[in-house]
Amino acid sequence: MSETINKDILRGGQFLVKETKCEDVFTPEDFSEEQKMMRDSAKEFVDRELWAHWERFENKDYAYTEECMRKAGELGLLGVSVPEAYEGLGMGFVSTMLVCDYISGATGSFSTAFGAHTGIGTMPITLYGNEEQKQKYVPKLATGEWFGAYCLTEPGAGSDANSGKTKAVLSDDGKNYLISGQKMWISNAGFCSVFIVFARIEDDKNITGFIVENDPSNGITLGDEEKKLGIHSSSTRQVFFSDTKVPVENMLSERGNGFKIAMNALNVGRIKLAAACLDAQRRVIGEATKYANERIQFKTPIMNFGAIKAKIADMATNTYADESASYRAAKNIEDRITIRQAEGNSHQEAELKGVEEYAIECSILKVAVSEDVQNTSDEGLQIFGGMGFSADTPMESAWRDARIARIYEGTNEINRMLAVGMLIKKAMKGHVDLLGPAMKVADELTGIPSFDTPDYSVLFSEEKEVIAKMKKVFLMVAGAAMQKFGAKLEEHQQLLMAASDILIEIYMAESTILRTEKNAKRFGEDSQETQIAMSQLYLYNAIDIVIKKGKEAIVSFAEGDEQRMMLMGLKRFTKYANQPNVVALRTKIADKVAAENGYCFS
Repeated sequence: MSETINKDILRGGQFLVKETKCEDVFTPEDFSEEQKMMRDSAKEFVDRELWAHWERFENKDYAYTEECMRKAGELGLLGVSVPEAYEGLGMGFVSTMLVCDYISGATGSFSTAFGAHTGIGTMPITLYGNEEQKQKYVPKLATGEWFGAYCLTEPGAGSDANSGKTKAVLSDDGKNYLISGQKMWISNAGFCSVFIVFARIEDDKNITGFIVENDPSNGITLGDEEKKLGIHSSSTRQVFFSDTKVPVENMLSERGNGFKIAMNALNVGRIKLAAACLDAQRRVIGEATKYANERIQFKTPIMNFGAIKAKIADMATNTYADESASYRAAKNIEDRITIRQAEGNSHQEAELKGVEEYAIECSILKVAVSEDVQNTSDEGLQIFGGMGFSADTPMESAWRDARIARIYEGTNEINRMLAVGMLIKKAMKGHVDLLGPAMKVADELTGIPSFDTPDYSVLFSEEKEVIAKMKKVFLMVAGAAMQKFGAKLEEHQQLLMAASDILIEIYMAESTILRTEKNAKRFGEDSQETQIAMSQLYLYNAIDIVIKKGKEAIVSFAEGDEQRMMLMGLKRFTKYANQPNVVALRTKIADKVAAENGYCFS
């Protein structure tokens, strides 16, 4: 992996208005030897401790989840992102994504425990704690001696996280805060040692974060384990605080800074959640492919049927796209962190600002990959037929476990609106020039289109032109909507959702094409034959979504000549010169997966 960092790397959201060269994206094929060793170590742990015992997780064996977490701690897997000064491995952002990816594929129960502990349970102290707090708590959390949990959600405060009612009252002697309130859906509550608790001091506008040790004699009680659709062995309980004494020195960061801590923790959580859905897809594809190769119907393996090939091809294509986009963003974040540290920022500040810079991409990935893992597990179950519906096969649990991913870390509806909302805010601050490109697109609508036939002989030349035109669709729709509604655009949620789907497809399709182009240039086009097919298939499907969502938005806010002009623009900007043969692409992809008996592209 190259250690040179281009200081001109795109800022968050700029992928929409600036061209990215394939040489400037990081791909899974760029993993260093050290990263490959980390990946293999995580896979070995998962196969031995988790995948081999998947039934135990389905049977609500909470003790086994805790046991596996301790083993992960002994192997150093809980401290990958923790600085070495606090008993962690101090690895970069890509490596932390990599471990999160490969440790999360076997069971949602363990991946939830792992994510809640390493992310929202440990990270707020690592990134917002003072030196004394970090020295006291982080080493124990990094090694698995202690486990962490995160208490934000309340019965009346879910997506509206800052509306929590839990109170923190300063004691008469000024030495403690007394916390009282109720928290719900708290992952790891049943076995954690320390909580990150958010509470409101007096009538403060914003909540405040506290580090609270789990001591039942200090006014802390737990509800029963929640009965859940999936993630059966993830300990999920309500936590009740009644005048729980918390030393004033355990306030995290500053008074009223809790909402900021919560939101920044969610930014990291979103991209890590995307990573946590990747290996789950690979494993589902692997199981489905093996079954389809072995299941004989009408005297032939069902893998030979076109209907099954279509499913396998789409599952593999979406997984390949998800990997491409997730690691592209992860490396951008890592590079931004490195640049900030070189400029004198502390580790804490560099990491916070680095992730915050790419909050748009984090929301895009959270939505795209969580929906793909749901679709992949659904199609995997369908390939298994009646056996898929049986709890005796892992497809049934994979399908149930996948469902929570669209709710975690802010619902997908919230994240769709956030992605566009944050992009507009960046434009208003001058960090992303949306106005200039949007005006150029508006001028282009009234101009005469070129009828020249370009030379598309170079690999992906047409596909890259199609992506550039997809960006014009977004600029046309979002630019006209901003002009019409101004600051009130955020009230038009259905328009934001449609625009967001266009934005998501642009980022995912471009990431996929760029990964394959980079690998074709260095390894040869022949070696990337199937990856080229997946890239073309993903783009074909993406264009359909852009057409549908673009039309939905245009006919909902534009009228008369403006509407007609924009619909003509939509047609112009989503036109292929050479339509791909979709059946041939799917057949090529499925045949490769079938021959390898599983997903074989990472």
